[in-house]
Amino acid sequence: MIKILRYTEYLYLFVAIGSIYKIVEQWNVDRNYAYLFMFFTVAAIGMFLFRRKYRKRFEQRQRDNQQ
Repeated sequence: MIKILRYTEYLYLFVAIGSIYKIVEQWNVDRNYAYLFMFFTVAAIGMFLFRRKYRKRFEQRQRDNQQ
């Protein structure tokens, strides 16, 4: 279960990197489209940080229960 949580964290980073690519690609073509992907980038990084914090708490709770 913990390994699955770790992989989903990095999935959000992958989405953020893809969004940054689309921002660079669309910046001079359609600025509104680029702003939409800026939102996706910020949301994906926020979700990465949130999921990482949640996973670490979950791991700590498991370690505390085992002792």
